Amino acid sequence: MRIIYLDHNATTRPCAGALAAAQRAALDLWHNPSSIHRPGQAARHGIELARESLATLLGVRPREITFTSGGTESIHLAIRGLLGTRRDADRPAIITARTEHAAVRDLAEELEKIAAARIVYAPLDASGVVDAQALAGLLAPDTALVSIQWANNETGAIQPVEAIHHACRAAGVPFHCDAVQWIGKEPVTDARGDEGILSHRHAPGPPCDLLSVSAHKFGGLKGAGALWVRSGIRLRPVIPGSQELGRRGGTENVPGILALGAAAEEARAWLADPAPRAMLASMRDRLESAILARVPGTVVNGPRESTRRLWNTTNIGFPRLEAEALLLALSERGVCASAGAACSSGSLEPSPVLLSMGVPPEVAHGSLRFSIGKDTNADEIDRAADIIADRAAQLRRSLPV
Repeated sequence: MRIIYLDHNATTRPCAGALAAAQRAALDLWHNPSSIHRPGQAARHGIELARESLATLLGVRPREITFTSGGTESIHLAIRGLLGTRRDADRPAIITARTEHAAVRDLAEELEKIAAARIVYAPLDASGVVDAQALAGLLAPDTALVSIQWANNETGAIQPVEAIHHACRAAGVPFHCDAVQWIGKEPVTDARGDEGILSHRHAPGPPCDLLSVSAHKFGGLKGAGALWVRSGIRLRPVIPGSQELGRRGGTENVPGILALGAAAEEARAWLADPAPRAMLASMRDRLESAILARVPGTVVNGPRESTRRLWNTTNIGFPRLEAEALLLALSERGVCASAGAACSSGSLEPSPVLLSMGVPPEVAHGSLRFSIGKDTNADEIDRAADIIADRAAQLRRSLPV
């Protein structure tokens, strides 16, 4: 049975360059990069080259990048690190959205529970996009930071990060952006896709002050990620230590970091031509249209317009069906998809992201995320549409009248 993998937002296949870099690190650069002998310094040199590769992809300075164990740690370092520098408020405010990835959402809830912060949620429209103007009105002297993701992991909705950054800079509030789903899929430009990140409204670099990256979402290996912090932003380390310029302790994951650097190089080359992204977006639309036409009652959760969501993502609701049952039925036929975020796909509860958007519970319970990748082809799209329509029809026949 041939597998049709439509779960690239959960993880991607490691690219050839990443695998080669990881093997080189494991075989030749296995020494401790903190050691002062030549083999140790060779490992250190490999890390710094990877840092330069990621910095080039992001359009930032290499020394502003801290390597982490992945996206979740990067997010914790950003949020906890910023809170750790506050001394002027007993319970500083964090502005975020209810549609954030669980790494942000759960952390915010924990911080509020232990009275370490006060959480303020920005208003959303029906497609799950933050109202940037309303968010600007929430900024206050006790606001420690704003944390809004660049693109939603479940619906692909693109947030107005440039407008949010502009408001935050005017208020002197650091803006952290979870860019885990953006990096490698789109250039680091403003959310409209315009070239020229050096907008007159922003300092050089991405349209934020802190940016989280995860390697395995764009062809790297699991267990490696990074946090970019704009020069001048202070952080308190979450894991104290001497590594990473004192910003993150612990011996570096050399194979994972070198693989991340190689994936960044390949991503930069792929992103140079917009044509493949446009072609893949049309395939996503083809899958979506086929499902909507052939499965009565199905709806798209989130934006429909290509300019307002990632080219690779669609989230489709199958009312009255259970997402888990449909996922198992699809898996038996070789189609891999997800019920929202991969880290919570074992839950029987509907996605809190969809519920926060106002999606009815009976739709949210039966919603699946399909996310294509760079190598997805038209034959796979057509086969997947056939299988999805067939499995959905079969499950519906088993429902009580």
